[in-house]
Amino acid sequence: MNDTATLQTPAPAEPKTLVEAAYNRLRRDIIEGVHPPGEKLRVEHLKDQYEVGAGTLREALLMLVTDALVVGQGQRGFRVAPISLADFEDITRTRVLLETEALRQSIARGDEAWEAALVAAFHRLSRAEQKLAEHDVSTTEEWEVRNRAFHEALIAACPSRWIRHFQHILYQQSERYRRISLFRQPIPRDIHAEHQAIFDTTLAHDATRATSILSEHILRTLDAVKRMPSDFFTAKTAR
Repeated sequence: MNDTATLQTPAPAEPKTLVEAAYNRLRRDIIEGVHPPGEKLRVEHLKDQYEVGAGTLREALLMLVTDALVVGQGQRGFRVAPISLADFEDITRTRVLLETEALRQSIARGDEAWEAALVAAFHRLSRAEQKLAEHDVSTTEEWEVRNRAFHEALIAACPSRWIRHFQHILYQQSERYRRISLFRQPIPRDIHAEHQAIFDTTLAHDATRATSILSEHILRTLDAVKRMPSDFFTAKTAR
Protein backbone atom coordinates (compact mmCIF):
# COMPACT_ATOMS: atom_id res chain seq x y z
CA MET A 1 0.00 0.00 0.00
CA ASN A 2 1.30 3.47 -0.94
CA ASP A 3 2.17 5.52 2.14
CA THR A 4 1.32 8.87 0.49
CA ALA A 5 -0.66 9.96 3.53
CA THR A 6 2.51 10.06 5.60
CA LEU A 7 4.05 12.49 3.12
CA GLN A 8 1.37 15.15 3.40
CA THR A 9 2.56 18.45 4.85
CA PRO A 10 0.54 19.14 8.02
CA ALA A 11 -1.38 22.35 8.45
CA PRO A 12 0.54 25.03 10.35
CA ALA A 13 0.17 24.42 14.07
CA GLU A 14 -0.37 27.04 16.73
CA PRO A 15 2.98 28.20 18.13
CA LYS A 16 3.96 26.27 21.25
CA THR A 17 6.51 28.77 22.61
CA LEU A 18 7.07 32.52 22.77
CA VAL A 19 10.08 32.09 20.49
CA GLU A 20 7.99 30.32 17.86
CA ALA A 21 5.26 32.96 18.09
CA ALA A 22 7.80 35.79 17.69
CA TYR A 23 9.44 33.96 14.80
CA ASN A 24 6.10 33.55 12.99
CA ARG A 25 5.18 37.22 13.40
CA LEU A 26 8.61 38.49 12.35
CA ARG A 27 8.73 36.16 9.36
CA ARG A 28 5.30 37.33 8.18
CA ASP A 29 6.24 40.98 8.59
CA ILE A 30 9.49 40.53 6.65
CA ILE A 31 7.75 38.71 3.80
CA GLU A 32 4.98 41.32 3.66
CA GLY A 33 7.50 44.17 3.61
CA VAL A 34 6.68 45.65 7.02
CA HIS A 35 10.43 45.36 7.60
CA PRO A 36 11.94 46.14 4.17
CA PRO A 37 15.08 44.50 2.78
CA GLY A 38 18.22 45.86 4.41
CA GLU A 39 16.45 47.32 7.46
CA LYS A 40 18.39 47.07 10.72
CA LEU A 41 16.45 44.96 13.22
CA ARG A 42 17.12 46.55 16.61
CA VAL A 43 16.32 44.16 19.43
CA GLU A 44 15.76 46.98 21.94
CA HIS A 45 12.99 48.41 19.74
CA LEU A 46 11.45 45.21 18.39
CA LYS A 47 11.08 43.52 21.78
CA ASP A 48 8.49 46.13 22.73
CA GLN A 49 6.78 45.97 19.34
CA TYR A 50 6.44 42.19 19.54
CA GLU A 51 5.90 42.15 23.32
CA VAL A 52 8.64 39.62 24.11
CA GLY A 53 11.93 39.68 25.98
CA ALA A 54 15.26 40.46 24.32
CA GLY A 55 16.45 36.85 24.63
CA THR A 56 13.28 35.49 23.03
CA LEU A 57 13.57 37.96 20.16
CA ARG A 58 17.22 37.10 19.53
CA GLU A 59 16.33 33.40 19.32
CA ALA A 60 13.58 34.19 16.80
CA LEU A 61 16.01 36.29 14.75
CA LEU A 62 18.55 33.46 14.72
CA MET A 63 15.84 31.14 13.36
CA LEU A 64 15.23 33.67 10.59
CA VAL A 65 18.97 33.73 9.84
CA THR A 66 18.67 29.98 9.21
CA ASP A 67 15.77 30.74 6.82
CA ALA A 68 18.03 33.29 5.03
CA LEU A 69 15.43 36.00 5.63
CA VAL A 70 17.67 37.79 8.16
CA VAL A 71 21.42 38.40 8.06
CA GLY A 72 23.47 38.28 11.26
CA GLN A 73 26.17 40.95 11.58
CA GLY A 74 28.19 39.64 14.50
CA GLN A 75 28.23 42.17 17.33
CA ARG A 76 26.34 44.68 15.17
CA GLY A 77 23.05 42.83 15.35
CA PHE A 78 20.72 41.82 12.52
CA ARG A 79 19.37 43.14 9.23
CA VAL A 80 16.60 41.98 6.92
CA ALA A 81 18.19 40.04 4.06
CA PRO A 82 18.56 42.13 0.89
CA ILE A 83 16.76 41.30 -2.34
CA SER A 84 18.16 41.36 -5.85
CA LEU A 85 17.18 40.23 -9.32
CA ALA A 86 20.20 37.92 -9.51
CA ASP A 87 19.21 36.27 -6.22
CA PHE A 88 15.61 35.77 -7.31
CA GLU A 89 16.67 34.34 -10.67
CA ASP A 90 18.90 31.82 -8.84
CA ILE A 91 16.06 30.94 -6.43
CA THR A 92 13.57 30.54 -9.27
CA ARG A 93 15.67 28.39 -11.60
CA THR A 94 16.75 26.10 -8.76
CA ARG A 95 13.14 25.82 -7.62
CA VAL A 96 12.05 24.85 -11.15
CA LEU A 97 14.63 22.02 -11.21
CA LEU A 98 13.53 20.62 -7.85
CA GLU A 99 9.78 21.18 -8.05
CA THR A 100 9.32 19.74 -11.54
CA GLU A 101 11.30 16.63 -10.58
CA ALA A 102 9.25 16.32 -7.38
CA LEU A 103 6.02 16.60 -9.39
CA ARG A 104 7.24 13.97 -11.88
CA GLN A 105 7.94 11.53 -9.02
CA SER A 106 4.68 12.43 -7.28
CA ILE A 107 2.63 11.68 -10.42
CA ALA A 108 4.42 8.34 -10.82
CA ARG A 109 3.71 7.28 -7.22
CA GLY A 110 0.53 9.12 -6.27
CA ASP A 111 -2.49 7.06 -5.24
CA GLU A 112 -6.16 7.92 -4.68
CA ALA A 113 -5.43 9.50 -1.29
CA TRP A 114 -2.90 11.83 -2.94
CA GLU A 115 -5.40 12.70 -5.67
CA ALA A 116 -8.12 13.42 -3.11
CA ALA A 117 -5.82 15.70 -1.11
CA LEU A 118 -4.83 17.52 -4.30
CA VAL A 119 -8.48 18.02 -5.31
CA ALA A 120 -9.23 19.49 -1.87
CA ALA A 121 -6.20 21.81 -1.98
CA PHE A 122 -7.13 23.05 -5.47
CA HIS A 123 -10.73 23.67 -4.42
CA ARG A 124 -9.63 25.77 -1.43
CA LEU A 125 -7.17 27.70 -3.61
CA SER A 126 -9.84 28.35 -6.24
CA ARG A 127 -12.16 29.83 -3.61
CA ALA A 128 -9.38 32.15 -2.42
CA GLU A 129 -8.59 33.21 -5.98
CA GLN A 130 -12.17 34.32 -6.49
CA LYS A 131 -11.57 36.88 -3.75
CA LEU A 132 -8.14 38.11 -4.86
CA ALA A 133 -9.62 41.15 -6.61
CA GLU A 134 -10.60 42.56 -3.22
CA HIS A 135 -6.91 43.23 -2.38
CA ASP A 136 -7.41 43.30 1.38
CA VAL A 137 -4.81 41.94 3.80
CA SER A 138 -6.84 38.95 5.00
CA THR A 139 -7.64 37.85 1.43
CA THR A 140 -4.01 38.14 0.37
CA GLU A 141 -2.83 36.09 3.35
CA GLU A 142 -5.51 33.46 2.76
CA TRP A 143 -4.46 33.11 -0.88
CA GLU A 144 -0.78 32.81 0.04
CA VAL A 145 -1.49 30.03 2.57
CA ARG A 146 -3.68 28.12 0.11
CA ASN A 147 -1.26 28.62 -2.78
CA ARG A 148 1.53 27.15 -0.66
CA ALA A 149 -0.73 24.22 0.33
CA PHE A 150 -1.57 23.53 -3.32
CA HIS A 151 2.08 23.43 -4.38
CA GLU A 152 2.85 21.14 -1.43
CA ALA A 153 -0.07 18.86 -2.34
CA LEU A 154 1.23 18.55 -5.91
CA ILE A 155 4.53 17.03 -4.74
CA ALA A 156 3.31 15.28 -1.59
CA ALA A 157 3.76 11.79 -3.10
CA CYS A 158 7.40 12.44 -4.02
CA PRO A 159 9.38 9.89 -1.98
CA SER A 160 12.42 12.14 -1.50
CA ARG A 161 12.10 14.11 1.71
CA TRP A 162 15.21 16.09 0.78
CA ILE A 163 13.75 17.30 -2.50
CA ARG A 164 10.57 18.35 -0.66
CA HIS A 165 12.61 19.98 2.11
CA PHE A 166 14.68 22.12 -0.24
CA GLN A 167 11.64 22.96 -2.36
CA HIS A 168 9.99 24.28 0.81
CA ILE A 169 13.00 26.51 1.55
CA LEU A 170 13.06 27.89 -2.00
CA TYR A 171 9.32 28.49 -1.93
CA GLN A 172 9.72 30.53 1.26
CA GLN A 173 12.54 32.53 -0.28
CA SER A 174 10.46 33.35 -3.36
CA GLU A 175 7.50 34.52 -1.28
CA ARG A 176 8.68 38.14 -0.89
CA TYR A 177 9.19 38.53 -4.62
CA ARG A 178 5.97 36.72 -5.57
CA ARG A 179 3.79 38.91 -3.39
CA ILE A 180 5.26 42.03 -4.98
CA SER A 181 4.84 40.82 -8.57
CA LEU A 182 1.38 39.33 -8.08
CA PHE A 183 -0.26 42.42 -6.67
CA ARG A 184 1.60 44.99 -8.79
CA GLN A 185 0.75 42.92 -11.89
CA PRO A 186 3.52 44.17 -14.23
CA ILE A 187 2.35 41.62 -16.83
CA PRO A 188 -1.20 40.40 -17.64
CA ARG A 189 -1.68 37.12 -15.84
CA ASP A 190 -4.51 34.72 -15.03
CA ILE A 191 -3.18 32.91 -11.97
CA HIS A 192 -6.26 30.72 -11.63
CA ALA A 193 -6.00 29.51 -15.23
CA GLU A 194 -2.34 28.62 -14.65
CA HIS A 195 -3.22 26.60 -11.55
CA GLN A 196 -6.15 24.95 -13.35
CA ALA A 197 -3.84 23.74 -16.12
CA ILE A 198 -1.32 22.35 -13.63
CA PHE A 199 -4.12 20.63 -11.70
CA ASP A 200 -5.78 19.09 -14.78
CA THR A 201 -2.59 17.67 -16.29
CA THR A 202 -1.43 16.35 -12.93
CA LEU A 203 -4.70 14.53 -12.29
CA ALA A 204 -4.47 13.13 -15.83
CA HIS A 205 -1.03 11.75 -14.83
CA ASP A 206 0.52 13.51 -17.82
CA ALA A 207 3.92 14.19 -16.26
CA THR A 208 5.45 15.74 -19.37
CA ARG A 209 2.76 18.40 -19.79
CA ALA A 210 2.27 18.96 -16.05
CA THR A 211 5.96 19.63 -15.39
CA SER A 212 6.20 21.88 -18.46
CA ILE A 213 3.21 23.97 -17.36
CA LEU A 214 4.51 24.12 -13.77
CA SER A 215 7.89 25.34 -15.02
CA GLU A 216 6.24 28.08 -17.09
CA HIS A 217 4.08 29.04 -14.11
CA ILE A 218 7.06 29.53 -11.80
CA LEU A 219 9.13 31.33 -14.45
CA ARG A 220 6.32 33.82 -15.17
CA THR A 221 6.88 35.31 -11.73
CA LEU A 222 10.56 35.80 -12.59
CA ASP A 223 9.50 37.47 -15.84
CA ALA A 224 7.17 39.75 -13.87
CA VAL A 225 9.90 40.76 -11.43
CA LYS A 226 12.28 41.48 -14.33
CA ARG A 227 9.74 44.00 -15.62
CA MET A 228 9.71 46.00 -12.40
CA PRO A 229 11.13 49.55 -12.61
CA SER A 230 14.93 49.58 -12.77
CA ASP A 231 15.20 51.24 -9.36
CA PHE A 232 12.83 48.77 -7.70
CA PHE A 233 15.44 46.76 -5.79
CA THR A 234 17.39 49.77 -4.58
CA ALA A 235 14.16 51.52 -3.57
CA LYS A 236 13.14 48.48 -1.54
CA THR A 237 16.43 48.23 0.30
CA ALA A 238 16.80 50.30 3.46
CA ARG A 239 19.92 52.44 3.55
